[in-house]
Amino acid sequence: MAPETTPSTTKASPETDGVAAFATDPAAIAVIERMRRRTPEADPLAALPDVHPERIPRHIAIIMDGNGRWAEQRGFPRVFGHRNGAISVRDIVIESGRLGVEALTLYSFSAENWKRPKDEIDALMDLCVTYCDGEREKLAEKNVHVRVIGRIHELPAEARGAIERLEATTKACTGPTLCLAINYGSRNEIVDAVRSIARRVQQGELEPEAISESLIDQSLYTAGLPDPDLMIRTGGELRVSNYLLWQLSYAELYVSDLLWPDFGAAALREAVRSFASRRRRFGGLDSGEDATGA
Repeated sequence: MAPETTPSTTKASPETDGVAAFATDPAAIAVIERMRRRTPEADPLAALPDVHPERIPRHIAIIMDGNGRWAEQRGFPRVFGHRNGAISVRDIVIESGRLGVEALTLYSFSAENWKRPKDEIDALMDLCVTYCDGEREKLAEKNVHVRVIGRIHELPAEARGAIERLEATTKACTGPTLCLAINYGSRNEIVDAVRSIARRVQQGELEPEAISESLIDQSLYTAGLPDPDLMIRTGGELRVSNYLLWQLSYAELYVSDLLWPDFGAAALREAVRSFASRRRRFGGLDSGEDATGA
């Protein structure tokens, strides 16, 4: 006969307690229902049972740094790191959907990356074609809507064609958004936005006094997307590297020492857990704070 156990000898973990509490919380239920309308497989309580679903960021932006260093540390050419980094992209896209994230923006190729050796640039353009064509049908099956931002017209014809095919195939998808920043620089984006607004003023469509933050926001490449709540940078560098400068104004920043090919689902969950633990005041004060609170 098995020995009896008393209630005092069995204790639920904080994670189990969290699931039990959140599963009956009307606010949590409403958030999960909203997530599943966009991503039916969203299951934030299974992925992060200790985080209230309200604390999951709607939009995550990532600087995927460290591919080259990852390869060099292993004695391989830098392109080997970029290829393995593409595997991490797939894992992070899947895990973001599981967490219920609405939009994921990935810094895939910066406007400054043209300064790299030609063989590395050629390999990155080939990888762009391989990724866009190879993942196109899978992303469409998952109802992922893909947007590509940046000066796409400056890319080689093969890369432009692959991007156009990817965007066309997923255009009607109504699920989460995967935004790929390719040949992207935030200063270029702001310059292009200012030019478009200036043309409207020049043509008499717009008075200068009508220019507002909202108008500028609508003139950026990311028009229609919510601003990122969380910006993750891998590779340990402490800078934003000309990435979404306007959009990151109130984003929480998270830097991981992991190089991008080593950044997987568990690392993403840890970043979201860190985000969920923070107080986002947007310039205001918490109760009891004086005017020096940041």
